[in-house]
Amino acid sequence: MMKELKLKKEFITLGQFLQVEDFADSGAEAKKRVKELVILVNGKKEDRRGRKLYASDVVEVEGLGFLITSWKSEN
Repeated sequence: MMKELKLKKEFITLGQFLQVEDFADSGAEAKKRVKELVILVNGKKEDRRGRKLYASDVVEVEGLGFLITSWKSEN
């Protein structure tokens, strides 16, 4: 089962994502963790903390799955 992360803006960076999901406590720690953790974005290994994540992206961190969902209201 995947956890859903609803965006408040158009995108979130991988570093910000790691902080929101409690994989890192700060930007400096996120910088370090992005190199240490096994992170897949849409099935491909990712190690850039500035990588932009958009709605419909699937992120896997150490086997935990996350679905990024739309930042726009659904009217």
